[in-house]
Amino acid sequence: RLNALDAATWALVAETMAQLSADESLRCIVIRGAGGNFAAGADIQSFERERADTRQALAYATHMKGALAAVAAGTHPTVALIQGVCVGGGLELASVCDIRVCGEGSRFGVPIKKLGLTMSYAELIPFVDLVGPAAAKEILLEGEVFGAGRAKDFGLVNRVVPDAEVEKEAYASARRIAEGAPLVARWHRKFIRRVLDGRPLTQAEVDEGYAAT
Repeated sequence: RLNALDAATWALVAETMAQLSADESLRCIVIRGAGGNFAAGADIQSFERERADTRQALAYATHMKGALAAVAAGTHPTVALIQGVCVGGGLELASVCDIRVCGEGSRFGVPIKKLGLTMSYAELIPFVDLVGPAAAKEILLEGEVFGAGRAKDFGLVNRVVPDAEVEKEAYASARRIAEGAPLVARWHRKFIRRVLDGRPLTQAEVDEGYAAT
């Protein structure tokens, strides 16, 4: 069902990313969906057994938060190769990747309001960090599914290419990343996350910016 995400899938994403993060031989990870679509969001058919009440929703959220954190804070840079549908949880997953490349025919959105559900803080924080509060409000309050051009305007994707070129461009991006020094890539990702944190930098953190000598 267009790579819909249930609790088991989120858990598998977290587990896989943890394994990949432990592999020091890697330089970059490409995340993509099977069958020509990135991911269609939550598996609504699983809600009766996984999100029927608040207790279940909190358990489900544990898996989802673990997966998003594993991608965002993993050891290696990530490139999202986006084809077809990328909505709801799928868009949240793509949003925590470092670079997002999509095709002209890709579709985006977070139509969660139609389910009578909210995006939790764990999902909102990286989403708002990426697109800003104004775009986040428009995407969530209107709940529309939109095209690649508008996604680029929102800042959801870095690059829009012809559908037939998505795979080629995403892997070219990954190769460019892999050609650089891996420790420098890790530092830059860490520093950017720290800047978004908003707290004053310690002297030790400032000094770390000169560690690559």
